Amino acid sequence: MSATRSDPPPRYLRTPEAARFLGLSGRTLEKHRTYGTGPVYRKLGGRIVYALDDLQAWANRGTRLSTSDPGHDTIHPAKPHAGIVQRIAARRGGGAS
Repeated sequence: MSATRSDPPPRYLRTPEAARFLGLSGRTLEKHRTYGTGPVYRKLGGRIVYALDDLQAWANRGTRLSTSDPGHDTIHPAKPHAGIVQRIAARRGGGAS
């Protein structure tokens, strides 16, 4: 491996920086993490960090050419969805209401 490698090392952002990068509030990004609708993250010790490439990939899922373009993927709002509610209820030992 060459000592003069041109690739910069991966850059990791904490939640407030990642939220600013995406144009979201930190709380919204935390909700996305809780509900499983947000970008991939890493937990290093007790710290949550996001790689720039993962943030950009998640944001790119929302790319559209026009308002009528359904796109290939959807970024869901930061709120519980039916599947998430059922999984949470199953973990707690109850059914979804």
